[in-house]
Amino acid sequence: MSEPPRKTLSIPGATVLGIGSMIGAGIFALLGEAGAVAGAAVWISFLVGLVVTSLLAYVCVKLGVRYPSSGGLITYMVEGFGTGRLVGVGSWLGYMAAMVIVCSMVAVSFGSYATSLFVGEDAAGWWDNLFVTALLVTMVGINLVGAKVVARAQSAIVFLVLASFAFFVVVTLPGIDLDLLAFDGYPSFSRIVASVALTFFAYLGFNVITFTAGDLRNPSHDLPRAMTGALGITGLTYVLIALAVFGTLTVGEVVQYGPTAIAEAARPSLGEFGFTLMAATAMLSTAGATNATLYASGNMTGMLAHVGLFPSFFGAGSRLGPKGGMVVTGIVVLVVANLVDLSAIASVGSATALVLFLLICAAGFRLRASTGSSVVMIALATLVVLVVLVAFAIDTIRNAPQTFTAMVAIGVLAVVLDALTRRSGSNRPSGEAAPPPVAHGT
Repeated sequence: MSEPPRKTLSIPGATVLGIGSMIGAGIFALLGEAGAVAGAAVWISFLVGLVVTSLLAYVCVKLGVRYPSSGGLITYMVEGFGTGRLVGVGSWLGYMAAMVIVCSMVAVSFGSYATSLFVGEDAAGWWDNLFVTALLVTMVGINLVGAKVVARAQSAIVFLVLASFAFFVVVTLPGIDLDLLAFDGYPSFSRIVASVALTFFAYLGFNVITFTAGDLRNPSHDLPRAMTGALGITGLTYVLIALAVFGTLTVGEVVQYGPTAIAEAARPSLGEFGFTLMAATAMLSTAGATNATLYASGNMTGMLAHVGLFPSFFGAGSRLGPKGGMVVTGIVVLVVANLVDLSAIASVGSATALVLFLLICAAGFRLRASTGSSVVMIALATLVVLVVLVAFAIDTIRNAPQTFTAMVAIGVLAVVLDALTRRSGSNRPSGEAAPPPVAHGT
């Protein structure tokens, strides 16, 4: 009888994986959008976002230790609610938020930096589309023929991005203008809270750490420590970057520069070298994030097709090949990234993800007996997510009604896609047995 594979992933290893899933792409993509809502108080928004994420991380860690799976959030929903319509709609929401919108966001950010670095900041907008398209086609191709090569470089990318950020912070912070960060220039607290729906986007990859539970020597001991370390390092990095950027540029300039704001903030201290360094770092980070998201989409959609929640062409038996789900995701992202406004992508993606986490909190509550979760912690996580969502909804209705409309449209689309999948009967490959019933509390 063969021995089971040894669990050799260490706490530092899981921590690095978590940092890599969060840091980099999000901060480049949304700093300007968050500044438009929270002004120079974005650093406070990142702190509040860290609190929200930490509470959600508690729920996810408890679920991850009890139900280790590469399906992540979707697995937790299936364990909590089965494969009914609630989980079906939630799965489509998760796919659109965590895969399509996130990948589109970072791809658009890559395009902005590539245009600024290779063509010029005043170049025509079609250059952005060209670079976005080139990135997505390349990353889909890499995932089809050699994704493992890129996956092995993820740790190196994490350390390189962290080193570049550390250099940027050390050089920039001593010269910031504290008047630009004065409290009397901050917007209302309600607007700062509303902006958390955006800054939360930068923490969105935190749940990837829970996927490592099966590889850790002692998940119940190691997983919480890895999550704490990854969130602590990521949160500190985000706060320091926000202080450096908004202490160097005015809010108007940050909003104007948008995705390239960090590189522009490096100019006063480091000149063109600083801009080039941060632009190159952003391109590396966003390219890596695009690749990782496309790769993850193949696993996620394959699992969803297997349990009957997604059409069969997303699964291993797809006519598009064993990675059909990834190919479909790449095509959808290509369309969204080239046609949808950047701010709409960020806002809708973050808000949709928060709605999904409400379902995760509900699943955590239902499974609390088997996971040993604290009811108080689950209630706190649910409460803070609701507060952020309500504040964001009120703010968008008042100041960006088209974004609120897009949020509602995404929800309606998820309901329609789930209904069509179930009605068509295409959600189970021909000849495939029905998925086994989900076991609860076992």
